[in-house]
Amino acid sequence: MILEVATLDVIPGQETQFEAAFAEAKKIIASMPGYISHELQRCLEQRHRYILLVHWQTLEHHTIGFRQSPQYEEWRALLHHFYNPFPTVLHYEAVGQKNYRGF
Repeated sequence: MILEVATLDVIPGQETQFEAAFAEAKKIIASMPGYISHELQRCLEQRHRYILLVHWQTLEHHTIGFRQSPQYEEWRALLHHFYNPFPTVLHYEAVGQKNYRGF
């Protein structure tokens, strides 16, 4: 299992609109092959900053299956205009457990 971690800086003042758009966008990501779960959390100290945590079965489910799909274009149209700067997205795997590659 892979954890995608995205730091989302929303343009200040657009948080409510972003959260409404995300309510629609989450249906898209949840329908994708390899999707396991997600969480969106808002920062208490910087109210325009969010983190998105998405569990995928494999890295390729996110980077190829989702990012190269027509559904990603819908996701992008709903959300990307809220970000400044564009989000940093990194992927993590559990330490001390067998990962999807068998290590």
